[in-house]
Amino acid sequence: MPSLQSLRRKIAAFKNTQKITKAMKMVAAAKLKRSQDRILAARPYAHKMRGVLSNLSQRVNRSAHPLLQKREGKKVEVFVVTSDRGLCGGFNSNIVRRSMEFVKQCEARGMAVHLSIVGRKGRDYFRRRAWPIRQEWTGIFDKLSFEHAIDIGGDLTDHFIRGTFDELYVVYNEFKSAIQQRVIVEKLFPVDAASEFGVAPVEGAAGGGYLYEPGEAELLDVLVPKHFQVQTYRILLESAAAEHGARMAAMDGATRNAGQLIKKVTLYYNKTRQAAITKELMDIVGGAEALK
Repeated sequence: MPSLQSLRRKIAAFKNTQKITKAMKMVAAAKLKRSQDRILAARPYAHKMRGVLSNLSQRVNRSAHPLLQKREGKKVEVFVVTSDRGLCGGFNSNIVRRSMEFVKQCEARGMAVHLSIVGRKGRDYFRRRAWPIRQEWTGIFDKLSFEHAIDIGGDLTDHFIRGTFDELYVVYNEFKSAIQQRVIVEKLFPVDAASEFGVAPVEGAAGGGYLYEPGEAELLDVLVPKHFQVQTYRILLESAAAEHGARMAAMDGATRNAGQLIKKVTLYYNKTRQAAITKELMDIVGGAEALK
């Protein structure tokens, strides 16, 4: 039977843990509000840009820009977006699990797969398993800005143009609500209205002749890189908001569990204390009876 002192220490430890998880929940809730406002403001522009470029890619000569050209190669890069910190429930494990499933699908089709990873959690997971990581970005979610999207987008577009990979897919958590996220696999390169891996096609209009001013090539040189930067920024914002929502839900559950443990151990402490008092009284009574 544990001593009363050890039980008191255990109750104090549970209470301290509850204070920490409650504070983390409040911090995550505050960050979630800001992240939610940012993603709700960025989504309309990003979705419209995606629709416009998808429509345009069906009307123009696809050889007019290297990011629109389809290749017959077998090299695929998977862009995995995870968090830098833990304590957010199944946020990272769901992404990693879906990434592994997708990588195995690609390898089953005879494709060579490399990874680009955002976040320490994903980087550490794949590094421990010796997966080929071409590039990694960590520590960007503390002060996430559009400059990060420009940096990441520039790296990925440059390597696609140079032929490092022939197709680019991204795996990330889409923000639905504070308690719900959805793991998405989305094709980014080459820009296309359809996908070979189950990603829903983007709606586009039927063909038709258009006159472009300035020329078609100049228009695509501006729109296509801009489109990818915007989509990268949207994906990072989605992941940041989903992470804060997952952490808030996880810390709320941890706070409630700590409260239940405190009640359970406190009840056991009271029973143990009462038993100890009863034993002492019985010893006193027994001693008194022996003296008669």
